[in-house]
Amino acid sequence: MLFIGPPFGNYINLPNTISICGSYTLEPRPGLFGQIIKTLHYSKQHQGWVNKIGLRNKGIDYAISKYKVGDGYIYSIAILNKEEIPVLVEKIPKSMDIELNVSCPNAEKHMVTEGLGRFICSDRTWCIIKLSPKADKRLIDGFYKEGFRQFHCSNTLPTKRGGLSGPALRPYTNNLVTYIKKKYPDTTVIAGGGIQTMQDIDNYKQVGADHFAMSTIFFNPFASIKFFYDFYTTK
Repeated sequence: MLFIGPPFGNYINLPNTISICGSYTLEPRPGLFGQIIKTLHYSKQHQGWVNKIGLRNKGIDYAISKYKVGDGYIYSIAILNKEEIPVLVEKIPKSMDIELNVSCPNAEKHMVTEGLGRFICSDRTWCIIKLSPKADKRLIDGFYKEGFRQFHCSNTLPTKRGGLSGPALRPYTNNLVTYIKKKYPDTTVIAGGGIQTMQDIDNYKQVGADHFAMSTIFFNPFASIKFFYDFYTTK
């Protein structure tokens, strides 16, 4: 399965894909388009996109208002304070598929990583942990012990100028996928970072990935059209 990650997952939904929307926080964080204009840029050095958007979003109540059972979307959630956990658990419908973003490099504080097991619910098809490319193995072990079996590797790479996406993520994603699948073969792992061709997907398959996520390829319409042509014609 292919996943379309934020921000493009907010706007693009294609056949045989699942779109991930968000990330949403408990309270709205305005200024999305201003941050995009000010911080989003292409790095020739790293051949990837850099941003400091920092979780600008309309808030979880907006996401819930859009949600319908079986709508085929996953809603990314970011938690800034541990006190928000019981509030979000109460608010979010138990059938709503979610991805817990524990690794945004551009927010003014670290995401909450403890006590997230309360979001695990048998009514959900997806309850994913989205990891940092530099996630500590002990943190992954902790999530597994808490009951999580779905992992997304990985978020953007922290740099001085913001979160970096693109090919630079590949070695980090390979490392995380290899660790998780070897130690915890009962997990489901989504691999993302620098996917531009079907060969990139095959490379992630070889290290054990079950599914694949893409986002920044959509900055290049020609590359995205070619990729999806190849994807649909080889299925």
